[in-house]
Amino acid sequence: MKLNVVSLRACGIGLALAAACAGQPRPESPVPQTPALVSPAPQVDRTAPAVPELKNATYRGVEEAASAITLTDGRWEGAPFEPGAASRPSVTFVRDFRLAGDLDGDGAEEAVVLLAANAGGSGETSYLAVVGRRGGKPGNVGTARIGDRVQVRDARISGRRIVLDVVQAGRDDAACCPGDLVTRSWELAGGALREDAPMRTGRLSLDALAGSEWVLKSWAWDEAAPVSPEVTLKLDGTRLAGSAGCNNYFAPAQPGSSPGALTIGPAGATRMMCTEAAMAVETRFLQQLGGVIQLQFIAGQLALSYTKPDGPIGVMLFDRRPAR
Repeated sequence: MKLNVVSLRACGIGLALAAACAGQPRPESPVPQTPALVSPAPQVDRTAPAVPELKNATYRGVEEAASAITLTDGRWEGAPFEPGAASRPSVTFVRDFRLAGDLDGDGAEEAVVLLAANAGGSGETSYLAVVGRRGGKPGNVGTARIGDRVQVRDARISGRRIVLDVVQAGRDDAACCPGDLVTRSWELAGGALREDAPMRTGRLSLDALAGSEWVLKSWAWDEAAPVSPEVTLKLDGTRLAGSAGCNNYFAPAQPGSSPGALTIGPAGATRMMCTEAAMAVETRFLQQLGGVIQLQFIAGQLALSYTKPDGPIGVMLFDRRPAR
């Protein structure tokens, strides 16, 4: 029997392919891979440092200190100017003052604080300091000198600028008694605070109280006033008025010869009877108000200095009530 040549050739090719395939290993099925566990990215704290952190932070750029200083509970003291002398340089965190905002546009907030430096004399130089977080810890990123015996009336962050309304010495003012009202502003740029041109807005007078209501916070530097009953003060024409804790009061106010000097006349009041505690607050406030001799501002608070019956001078501190 004759075989077709084409068929033989086809069979030969088929047998060769079969033999070649038989000699090759069969591909293995892929083994499922377990996805690697990825640790979540650590949370970055983008909030501004709090007051307790700021009162124990390190600051640079304070001229009264030769190098960087680290506050301890809000205060730093240097070595005495002379061996055994009591006088020494010091830097103090001012009245728990703190603003917070993103000043450099990086999405994290910075804190703005006030420092007061004393070189052993009667003057006191104010500084503006900005503190951010560096590696999770507070880090001073800029410090600027405000000036000697400059009073801060109000402070705010506007956009990315720090804006202060201050009372500072005018051309003919004595160092003790600044009287020019000036608005000043700083921008954080290139790791430094750069000040814009200041703008003078007037002179210190009773009108500096206009448009605001003030709430008593402290009877003296280290003595808080009660939250209730609330004692308030505002300017009503040429007199001071508000609530003395129980009754409403009013008292004529007369400016003195130097900026901020003030005399308060006898106060009048309504005649409601309240609790014994409220009447005690009212009696004390009206007594201290009658002894007021000076109007000043400290870290945004209104400070009314008064003479005590035994002679020393005390200071009542008021917070500005936020606009409603």
